[in-house]
Amino acid sequence: MKEFTITVFSENKTGLISRVVSIFTRRHINIESLTASKASIKGIHRFTIVVNLEEEQVRKLVAQIDKQVDVIKAFYYDDSEIIHQEVALYKVPTQAFTNGNSLEKLIRKHNARILEIEPEFTVIEKTGHAAETEALLHELEKIGIYEFVRSGRIAIVKPMEKLNTYLNSIENSHFN
Repeated sequence: MKEFTITVFSENKTGLISRVVSIFTRRHINIESLTASKASIKGIHRFTIVVNLEEEQVRKLVAQIDKQVDVIKAFYYDDSEIIHQEVALYKVPTQAFTNGNSLEKLIRKHNARILEIEPEFTVIEKTGHAAETEALLHELEKIGIYEFVRSGRIAIVKPMEKLNTYLNSIENSHFN
């Protein structure tokens, strides 16, 4: 098995994410991460989905997603074809900062930053790959942590965006 990132471009229609997720559910495929946002083309939305599958399985899965009404196009990529990040937030006791500068050194070591300081807690942000945000989590657990949350993967593909090429090919085929 290998990790793949699937990008699904669609119109912003109610219920579409449910229909897309049901394709995974019917096949008993676990979604490791899912994010949704606007795409670079006006009126188009983008889902970024991370799965661990064999390439043949992901190819069939993407073909099934492509058949959904309101899906414009879906693509899949391995890690060598994308640049990706996640954002993690950690809520730690502010008191942890009063025990010398070990927490400050830890934040610097992990290239994290402080977002907010309140009397009872401090919120730290870390951007990186899942392994990097997990590493900081494990170190903060030793100090004490109130809350942890991590976003799903966001990714940009290294090849020029395939959606533009796909849309141009459709447009050209309709006018020729």
